[in-house]
Order: sequence, then structure tokens, then C-alpha cells
Amino acid sequence: MAYKDEQLNEEKVFKDPVHRYVHVKDRVIWDLIASPEFQRLRRIKQLGTTNYTFHGAEHSRFNHSLGVYEIVRRILYNFQDRPKWNKEERLLCLCAALLHDLGHGPFSHSFEKVFKLDHEDFTRRIILGDTRVNRILERVDEGFAQKVADVIAKTYPDKLVVSLISSQIDADRMDYLQRDAYFTGVSYGHFDMERILRVMRPLEDQVVIKSTGMHAVEDYIMSRYQMYWQVYFHPVTRSAEVILSKILHRAKYLYEKEDFTFKLQPTHFISFFQGDVDLEEYLKLDEMIVHYYFQLWQEEDDAILRDLCERFMNRRLFKYIEFNPNLQMREWMELHRLFMEAGMDPEYYLVVDSSSDLPYDFYRPGEEEERLPIHLQMPNNELKELSRNSDIVEAISGKKRTDHKLYFPKDLLDALTDEHKKQRMYEILYGQGEIVDAD
Repeated sequence: MAYKDEQLNEEKVFKDPVHRYVHVKDRVIWDLIASPEFQRLRRIKQLGTTNYTFHGAEHSRFNHSLGVYEIVRRILYNFQDRPKWNKEERLLCLCAALLHDLGHGPFSHSFEKVFKLDHEDFTRRIILGDTRVNRILERVDEGFAQKVADVIAKTYPDKLVVSLISSQIDADRMDYLQRDAYFTGVSYGHFDMERILRVMRPLEDQVVIKSTGMHAVEDYIMSRYQMYWQVYFHPVTRSAEVILSKILHRAKYLYEKEDFTFKLQPTHFISFFQGDVDLEEYLKLDEMIVHYYFQLWQEEDDAILRDLCERFMNRRLFKYIEFNPNLQMREWMELHRLFMEAGMDPEYYLVVDSSSDLPYDFYRPGEEEERLPIHLQMPNNELKELSRNSDIVEAISGKKRTDHKLYFPKDLLDALTDEHKKQRMYEILYGQGEIVDAD
């Protein structure tokens, strides 16, 4: 029997708090799960620093990747007798679903911003490089690894296959909304996924929704909207991310400084500091390693690095206020000067962080990151874009919401001995609104 058709002697199941069970019967999927590159995802948290706000958010990219695979498996089971579905694409879809987040690094997006990396690029490099994952995929068929990489990169010719993994209503989003809601303990991310799976229909280049399932999709869209603003963009989580980013910036600065020597050479970070990260070094760095260095750097000679690491490791976060420097440039410049004069480097201790989201969008051809809309299949088989039929979705379609926060260490301000400077800082900060504790 060909490797691609090989089945396990007995179906394996993973007990899962979101989907109850994750079912694995294909030998290829079982081997991919057992690969070192996939097992590494156990050591990468799904939500980065969100556990500083919601203590239950300790779940990993490993959990999420299995969940996305399981949702796609169920979708394909429903598709198997439908005329528009090509059954030959089944294993490709399952592999792409399982491996779609393979390239995420520690603390994911924060880490990428500091070192100018792209997890999607590393996903591709892992799949196509000298890895166990690549050898498994190439056993299926020569060039199969390239197909999996193309699906994840959204360049695969069969757009129906791509839409299962990446669209405005895909398996990725349906898993992370429910999983993140479960582990954070909030109620916002819950929606009727079983109903959505039942009303999904495959067409030539996309998945559409049977019109009778419109209300389940509305619920899904609103769940996503609430999760972004109540969980993903929570200002306390962002305070931890700000400190994390500043630690990495400071460590890189010190590494490049000729007159500074770390007490322990930051071996795992050197290629990141130098901007030349090869795949082997990338795969060695996980969140356990990052925490190890942060623990050590609490004892470093550099006061800023020492303070930031102590804050991150012991959750002494920055306070924040609503603040938009584009509209408050004069106040921003004065705060910047006062922080400098007080001996608090504003590069590390006065930080504006902005978040924005577009919960749903209709088709805007030619724009960067075109979003294909969700289509409803009417009883006469006509397709109608979701927001044209749903008043709820129309109300938020194409509307980008942006939020600006200014983060700073209030404890250091309180400790200032220059009462005149302290008073002026407080006048500016309190004049912008209430100072909120990141608790």
C-alpha cells in the first residue's frame, strides 16, 4: 500500500476540551504529529503574554494546530459526497491544516516585530527544508511538500482548498476563537460551529454558506469582534507585550555595544541579534529558552535590562492611559523631554501602542490583503454577499477600529525626588484621562 493511503491499525484519538476528540487515522498525519518540528509547538503558547491577563491562557500552538486539523477533517467528511469537491485533495488539506502554524516562534508576533521575522516564511522553510516534516511529506509524493507550502501561502491553484485554511470563515479562526475563549474563561468566542459545518458548501473556488445558516455565521462574526477587543487587544496583555519587546530591543542594543559584555553569552539569541537566522537556530529557540535568559538578565549589570526583566518575570507591568500622539504631539514631546531629564529613557519607559481590527470586510479588488467575502447560497443557488443580507454584519463591515494607549512605569514616577517634574508629568498624564493599573 502506498504511504499516502496507509492507515493506522487502530484510530488514535486526542482528548480535547474544545472538540471533545481529535481523530487520527492516516499514517502521514500521525507521523507529522510525532515530528520534532511539530512537537516544538508544545513549547510555544498560542496567546503569547495573554496569560498575564487571563491566567488560564496557557494553551499552546500544538493544541490549536490539532484543533484546526480536526475541524478540516470534519468539513471534508461532510464534503465527501458533494460534486464540487475533489477527493484527491483530502490529504493535502489535512496536512496543510495541521502544519499551518509550524513556523511560529516564541511569543510569536511580538518576537517577529522586534527581529523583523515572518512566521509564514519559517513555516515554508520548515516544510521545504532539511527537516523530518519535509521527509514525511516527500514520502507521500515527490513535490507534495511544495503543495502543502503553497496551500499555506495561499498560492495553490485550487482556491477551494486554500479557503478551508485561510478565509474570513476558515478552520483556523473557528478553532482559535473557541479555544482561546475556553482557556481565557470568557464567553465571547462561543458560536454554533456544528451548525456552520453543516451548512458549508464547496464550490469551484470557495466555500459558501447555505442561506439558512446565516444567523450562525452572524454569531461567529460577532464572536470574533468581541474576542479581539475583549481578549486579544486587552490593554494589560499589551503592557506585557510592550515590556517583552523592550527587553529584546535592549538586549540587542547591548549585544551590539562594544563596551558591554553579558555575564552569560546569549548564545541562542546571537543569530537573531545579527539578523541572520538559519532554520536550525530558529527551531532551537522556544519560550522556555527565552524565559531562562530573562531570568538570568535580572542579574545583569545594565539597569534598564535588569529592571525590564524583573518586571516581566514578576508581572510588574506598566500603567496606561488613552493617548494618541498624532493628535497630542505637544504633550508627547514634553513628556519625552521630562522623562529624559528624570533619567528614564523614553525609548524604554514611554511607549505608545496601537491596535486595530477589521472584523469583516466585503471584497475590495486591488487593495493590499484582499479579503474574499463570505457568500450565502440562496435556495435558487444564487450567491449573495453576507453583508447584503445581514443587517448585523452590514453594521460592522469595512469599519476599522483603532485604539491607542500610552504605557509608562508609574512606580518610577512616584519615586522621583524632583517634585516639580513629577507634578508636571502627572498634570500631562492625568489631563489625558484616568491612569489605569495594568492589573
